Amino acid sequence: MGGAKMLKNYIGMLMLNEQEDNIKSLTKSRPIASIPIGGRYRIIDFVLSNMVNSGIHNIAIFTNTKSRSLVDHVGSGKPWDLDRKINGLFLFNLTSDRSQLRDIDVLSVNMEYIYRTKQEYVIISSSYMVCNIDYNEAAKYHEQSGSDITLLYKKTNNGKKQFVNCNTLYINEDNKVLSIGKNIGVEDKLNISMEMFIMKKTTLINIVNGCIQTGSYNSIKTAIYNEVAKYNVNAFEFKGYLQCVNSLQNYYKTSMDMLNVKVTKELFFNNGLIYTKSKDEAPTKYFNGSKVNDSLIANGCILKGKIEKSIISRRVTVEAGAELKNCIVFQNCQIKKGCKLTNVIIDKNTVISENTVLEGAQEFPVVIEKKIRA
Repeated sequence: MGGAKMLKNYIGMLMLNEQEDNIKSLTKSRPIASIPIGGRYRIIDFVLSNMVNSGIHNIAIFTNTKSRSLVDHVGSGKPWDLDRKINGLFLFNLTSDRSQLRDIDVLSVNMEYIYRTKQEYVIISSSYMVCNIDYNEAAKYHEQSGSDITLLYKKTNNGKKQFVNCNTLYINEDNKVLSIGKNIGVEDKLNISMEMFIMKKTTLINIVNGCIQTGSYNSIKTAIYNEVAKYNVNAFEFKGYLQCVNSLQNYYKTSMDMLNVKVTKELFFNNGLIYTKSKDEAPTKYFNGSKVNDSLIANGCILKGKIEKSIISRRVTVEAGAELKNCIVFQNCQIKKGCKLTNVIIDKNTVISENTVLEGAQEFPVVIEKKIRA
């Protein structure tokens, strides 16, 4: 796994306090990190695999109350080779009444973990930036630059449509971050913050202690963004494929991008494989009369209908005469005969009854929310 220089001297920290306002229909019972994507993966698989592929073997996940599906998915970290005696995967679950997780609180409560780790550096990341990145290059840049913090970013020429509500960086010619703004969708050329920070552990400890003493900031991200003048913050440009799953529209676009072979090659194979929890299912059965084009199909499905440009998760049944186009179907769903579905996202355990016709727009797909079985 991973590149030539392995980041043994780094811990990875995943902060799952992402803003969910624009993707609520998929996050009622799960954090963004554990939304299924690409048929058999979850959003968190990308950043977790990137860290492991870069040689980071000590990873902490800081999550909030809705974390049952996440805990079930990552388990002991075995699919990522993180079930180890030394280092490994650590899950810190904060139970709070607040909808938004204050990561400063979680970090301060778990300072013992940070002090106890032997590693000198830390990479902090959110989970909803979907990409395949080798952190070695960025880490080397950080160490050589002598800066307090290195912030990873991606240039976009399509800011009016993409990365809306993401933070933006204003950078001088020496790659120093001068200030942080927000993409409100009025400019095309922007530097998008990937919400990935590299720093020494001592810098992180100082930031957390400073925030608690003054009560000034609730999150690491806000603390750094608002104090760029105080810290020496450098920017490192990532040139690969990137999407931010911070809205339903972006989730849908990212999913549909995965039907593009070029994107799939880069996203799942480029700097190392993307790992996920494996489920042992029978192979998918394609019956006579079924027709499947340009789609991603997971295992364990029974397909008798027509499926085009869609992503079908495990154990999905599509009956004869049903037609799906540009759809995303989560696991364990049944699409009964005669259904005509276009631009629809169906959450897990859902039965779509016979002859149902549903049509969303590409910008606004219809979402059928998860069925909670009694």
